[in-house]
Order: sequence, then C-alpha cells, then structure tokens
Amino acid sequence: MKSLGTIRAVLFDLDGTLADTAPDLAAAVNLMRTQRKLEPAPYAQLRPHASAGARGLLGAGFGVTPHDAEFDAMRIEFLNNYEAAICQHSSLFDGIAELLQTIIAHGIPWGIVTNKAARFTQPLVPLLGLQHASCVISGDTTAHSKPHPEPLLEAARQLQLAPQDCCYLGDDLRDIQAAQAAGMRSIAAAWGYCGQTEPEQWQADLLLYEPSELLKFII
Repeated sequence: MKSLGTIRAVLFDLDGTLADTAPDLAAAVNLMRTQRKLEPAPYAQLRPHASAGARGLLGAGFGVTPHDAEFDAMRIEFLNNYEAAICQHSSLFDGIAELLQTIIAHGIPWGIVTNKAARFTQPLVPLLGLQHASCVISGDTTAHSKPHPEPLLEAARQLQLAPQDCCYLGDDLRDIQAAQAAGMRSIAAAWGYCGQTEPEQWQADLLLYEPSELLKFII
C-alpha cells in the first residue's frame, strides 16, 4: 500500500463509514413493503445497498430502477419515511467515537462528505453526536455528488487546506474514485457496506478493517 505522507485533515463518508444507518434506511423500505401487503425484505438483503441511497435500496427492496415509471413516486415515499424516523436505530460504528476523540486530541480537523442531502444530514449529524465536525458537505452542497471530486474539493476549501493534505475514508467505490479525482489520499473502510464489489479491488491508497487502524498512518 502507498504511504499516506503528511495528513493535515481527515474527511469521512457518513453512511457505512462513520455511522451504521442501514437499520433505519431498511426500515423505510420495509414500511413501504408492509403498506403494500408484502413481507418485509430480509435486512441482510438490504444492508449492502445502504450507501447507494434510494436508488440502491428501492432496487433491492422492490426491483425497481430509475428507469421505471413508478420510481420517482416511490423515491419520494421512501425519503419521507426515512426522514420521519431518521435515527431510531442508527449508531456510530464501534471504534469511531474513540477514533474521532484521538484525532481531535492531536489537533487534526475532521469533516464529513456525504451524498446524503442536507435535508437528512442536518438533523442526523447532531443525533449521532457528530456535530463537532469541522465541515459537513452534503450531497446538495455543491452542484455535483460523488464520485465527482467537487464535494471533496469544497471540504478542502472550507478547511483552508490543499486537497493533497487531506485523506478521505469511504465504504463505496465512488468514495475512492472521488478522492482520487480530488487529489486526496483514498482510504477504503472495509467495515462498511461496500456495495456489490470487494474493497480490495478499488485500488485505494489504504484499506482498513477497523477504524483504529487509521491512527498509525496519520499520527
């Protein structure tokens, strides 16, 4: 693996990297299923798609895609369900709170860059105890979302740092692609949802299996 060099800030994806939000996302899908007199989808079937948002979860839960006529209405219904119960069962992954405490203690700023819209990010971040982030970039903060580099570049601007002084952790291939396009060090979080591909295939600068492993590379 490549050396990370000097890291002056750490940026994180939210869903599947900092926080295990899949239980509430899956519940929003299964509420739709029960209202349609369908059996709830198995959690294990829905969880890997949590980082892909409505598109991934509706695909896993109903087999619909954005090309289907009913998708837009189902997406609105799903998002409304999620917003109404956004942090019932979500929590930080084991080791994340301790990791952030150590990063802060060493004077390293950290931030969040997520494709989740601000409508959800703004209430969720404080509910998870993450309100002390130095920046929070939501999916609609800029004109683009990951894998476009612009959200990461906006985070670097807000931190007043060069992109090459930052690293970005994420649990989806799009996160690694965004970091590489932004000129940041890319770190795959293998404890997350990881979608339909293996993180070993993503060509990230670093692959971590536990949050605490990051510390030996940045401190």
